[in-house]
Amino acid sequence: MAKQLATIAKQKGIKYFLISFVDLFGVLRAKLVPARAIAEMQQEGAGFAGFASWLDMTPAHPDMFAIPDPDSLIQLPWKPEVGWLAGDLWMDDKPVEASPRVALKRQIEKAAKKGYQMKTGVECEYFLISPDGQQIADAKDTQEKPCYDQSALMRRYDVISEICDSMIELGWGPYQNDHEDANGQFEMNWDFSDCLSTADRHVFFKYMTKQIAENHGLRATFMPKPFSHLTGNGCHAHVSLWDKTGKKNLFANKSDELGLSKVAYQFLGGIMHNVEALGSIFNPTVNSYKRINAPRTLSGATWSPNAVSYSGNNRTHMIRVPGAGRFEMRLMDGAANPYLMQAGILAAGLDGIENKRDPGKRHDVNMYEEGHKIKGLKKLPLNLLDAVRKTQASKSLKAALGEDLVDSYCKLKMEQWNSYTKSISQWEYDNTLDC
Repeated sequence: MAKQLATIAKQKGIKYFLISFVDLFGVLRAKLVPARAIAEMQQEGAGFAGFASWLDMTPAHPDMFAIPDPDSLIQLPWKPEVGWLAGDLWMDDKPVEASPRVALKRQIEKAAKKGYQMKTGVECEYFLISPDGQQIADAKDTQEKPCYDQSALMRRYDVISEICDSMIELGWGPYQNDHEDANGQFEMNWDFSDCLSTADRHVFFKYMTKQIAENHGLRATFMPKPFSHLTGNGCHAHVSLWDKTGKKNLFANKSDELGLSKVAYQFLGGIMHNVEALGSIFNPTVNSYKRINAPRTLSGATWSPNAVSYSGNNRTHMIRVPGAGRFEMRLMDGAANPYLMQAGILAAGLDGIENKRDPGKRHDVNMYEEGHKIKGLKKLPLNLLDAVRKTQASKSLKAALGEDLVDSYCKLKMEQWNSYTKSISQWEYDNTLDC
């Protein structure tokens, strides 16, 4: 191996390693390994029982091993004696195909064979809330239109600056931090990169943000819709396709009105064609559908889509083209699995290129006011059940991501939906107790 983790540990003063993986529900799992054992772990992997996480396994399955990727190494900025590593799951000397990071790497391999490399950036929105999760942490953050509120942003300077300083230290290239459209909500942006690096950083960013917030006596949540009257947490993705060297943007075309090439429109066509099936991956929780199907919020707009449409630089659409050579997908939310999200985008895009899919007509209207006037426009799923059924029925998605992964994911999501339907909400007590 090019990078020996035992040597790196001595050079960087790392005493422990977190060898981690993300399960199908996006939960970050890990084992804490002392540096003295990392050489063996780099070869053999850290052992886990797959049944103990959301991976559709039974207690009878053999041991599962997370093989750490040395290129993913991140020293915890707030505790540099610990190094975090993303792991790829193996079982019986074979990769676990129905696991998120392996699924993304499979799509990357498919793209590479065609001479493509996908680069992405993500916009991770989150709320800073009270430790009990019942309210936003800043009682003074009450503006009706709080987006970019300087005073509210600076009241959380200690938290925001520590997260941003950490990203600077890690070399991610953070370039702006802002108070978002909801009270208590923030967004932090860093440079785009190859989609695997972006996914690894996305995973670590969520962990880091939660940990630093906790260190300050607060709680950070990426929950899609934690407060019914406020804008939800999106996780927009900016997407572009490059040649295998990573130096030529294949989406760019100066002669096109939007600055997009033919291959960009085909990639976009693949997204438009497959997005209903990808709904349960991009919006993976019951709560997700309270964001994309929400009524107007306190600020005056939800900033989330509920129909399958694209446009130029228009934020009311599911996909917008903010500039030449890339587009922004606005559907995904804070609960999206970082690896499955990237895998889904790439799989759909490759399908579009292979089948020369047409994204259809571009619409330049305000979707929040005039979207209902567009005939034949596909609507996004209304709930997790509808979304999972679309995913399960998609032949193209199964062909791309593998039947094992899609079937396991849908099975576990159906169990989650069934668990939800057995619960009784406060709304039911308020509205049907005396019926």
